[in-house]
Amino acid sequence: MQFTEMGLEDGKTMVLLPGTACTWQINFARVIDELAQRYHLVCVNYDGFEGDPSICFTSVLEVYEKIEDYLIERHNGHVDGAYGSSLGGSFAALLVQRGRVHVDHAFIGSSDLDQGSPIVARIMTMIVGPMLSGAAKSEKKRQKLVDKLAKALYADEDSDEMRSFLEEFSRSFANMHPKTISREFYSDYVTPLADGIHRDGTTIHVIHALRMDPKGEYKRRYLRHFREPDLMPFDMQHEEWLFGSTWTDTVLAAIDEKMGVSA
Repeated sequence: MQFTEMGLEDGKTMVLLPGTACTWQINFARVIDELAQRYHLVCVNYDGFEGDPSICFTSVLEVYEKIEDYLIERHNGHVDGAYGSSLGGSFAALLVQRGRVHVDHAFIGSSDLDQGSPIVARIMTMIVGPMLSGAAKSEKKRQKLVDKLAKALYADEDSDEMRSFLEEFSRSFANMHPKTISREFYSDYVTPLADGIHRDGTTIHVIHALRMDPKGEYKRRYLRHFREPDLMPFDMQHEEWLFGSTWTDTVLAAIDEKMGVSA
């Protein structure tokens, strides 16, 4: 595990938890400087995402416990905020659910919070895992993955910014253990998240990307898993604010407002 702290020494603490198959350096690359000017950042890279291909991801719960232990040891078990992008939203939710670390504001970043049985998880992993990790083997496979992700996640927002992000994302797989992505994907799918999660003194904010949820499926999950979440709807695609300049300032300002921070 890697923990990198930066930003304002006396600023409010914000933990950054990256998404599936991603490092914080890639996930938050376009906004890290802005965030560092506002907060004291704790940037997390999970096991298997440290640039050492000999290290493999273990499981969501094992990795989560290391995050929890670090925040208890280094931050006395209390942080002002935690932003979980996509998969990272599951880690942010677990922080609140387990309660060993108190989080004043937990942000769930466009997370699907999809869960299922081990059998379904194995089938999905057999499909998705090789598709993602295969991008490390050749330029042709990397471009094929970029095209598939662009179509699946950002069909109506095919921009140079988006493709640049996906290119960097897929290129990073070459520095990972070949089983890391599959293990992360499988473990996230089978790790249960409680319903009605609530903690006194904590507000759960959900960055609700409306364009990825035309049927309201994700919204129903948010309302099931969290008691009275603060839904923050934006007419954007999945985590588009992290690479699309159109939404960056708007979402940053909304986060600052919730955190009580002036830009």
